[in-house]
Amino acid sequence: MACSKSMNMSQVCKTASLSQGRRLAGNKVQFARSAPVSTRSQRVSLTTKAGKTPDGPVVAIAGVTGAVGQEFLKVLVQRDFPYSEMKMLASARSAGQKVDFDGETYTIEELTEDCWDGVDIALFSAGGSISKKFGPIASEKGAVVVDNSSAFRMTEGVPLVVPEVNPEAMAGMKAGGGGIVANPNCSTIICLMAATPLHKAVGVNRMVVSTYQAASGAGAAAMAELEQQAKEVINGEPLTTDIFGRQYAFNLFSHNSDVMENGYNEEEMKMVKETRKIWNNPDIKVTATCIRVPVMRAHAESINLSFDNPLDEDKAREILAAAPGVSITDDRKGNNFPTPLEASDEDDVFVGRIRQDISTPDNKGLDIFVCGDQIRKGAALNAVQIAELLV
Repeated sequence: MACSKSMNMSQVCKTASLSQGRRLAGNKVQFARSAPVSTRSQRVSLTTKAGKTPDGPVVAIAGVTGAVGQEFLKVLVQRDFPYSEMKMLASARSAGQKVDFDGETYTIEELTEDCWDGVDIALFSAGGSISKKFGPIASEKGAVVVDNSSAFRMTEGVPLVVPEVNPEAMAGMKAGGGGIVANPNCSTIICLMAATPLHKAVGVNRMVVSTYQAASGAGAAAMAELEQQAKEVINGEPLTTDIFGRQYAFNLFSHNSDVMENGYNEEEMKMVKETRKIWNNPDIKVTATCIRVPVMRAHAESINLSFDNPLDEDKAREILAAAPGVSITDDRKGNNFPTPLEASDEDDVFVGRIRQDISTPDNKGLDIFVCGDQIRKGAALNAVQIAELLV
């Protein structure tokens, strides 16, 4: 994150504040309907309007104290998601804390096997091991589990869903009917929001992706450490390196997931495998290089697409402009294109640098650059949109 030379230390990376979009009061986290709602796109889709209602589903949030769990609450309020009761669940360490949500105060309960009676929809973002342990239990008791971890993404029979892309994958699933729906990896969601409208128009046969991934993808602790390191580097102090074990501020490095025998890291292979599953095409050629960059909460991706049929850049721009959840920032004259700051706290994925791939003949290649909020569309918003399809 760039910081102006004129900033004093109290202002360093102020836009990266972890309290953005919520109000803190003692040990309470408050989410109210006065929170700002994104207005960048005028195409409203996949939204259910209701708020608290006696005939709404009972909703549980597993992992409510984490960055994505907190964003779940914010998105639920902003989209007036219908619910009759709300259960706040987290680890034993967080049990007993208070959360103010939609004008009411809730006490966080410890996440156990006994939490799920009467729950219709369970939004999980508590890590893969927790999802594997408690997700099937919640499903057996009738809750539809919408899981943000990688635990079930490649499990046969578990839909992997981006609502604007493949809602048909969860056809027939309803709140209270049990089952598990997997939320794709954040980088996959952001990529496919832009690539899918073009794929549906002319057929993508190969996709080359380079990602520039924000701290938020590694959780709230990584976001805090990036902010702390920025201050430490500027002040010449020893660096706090608890999360990544290295300097992150004013630096970038290969994604911190494990590297596999084929030389790809796990994040890159997620994009390969998840794209094939979501597009229901095991033969699609996908390769990715994933990089961690010192940005707080929005990912950026450079995407090269090869097509079955010709597509010129003007038609591509027209297709993308009409796609739900996509906004165009593509000003060549002003050299103005998507940025992580522009995408932060926004629902839409922003697309720009739309241009023909000059190495590919016959208008069968295109380059685009996209940015999307990793916590929002890359996680919480996508999960809530999935939940909206259940009611």
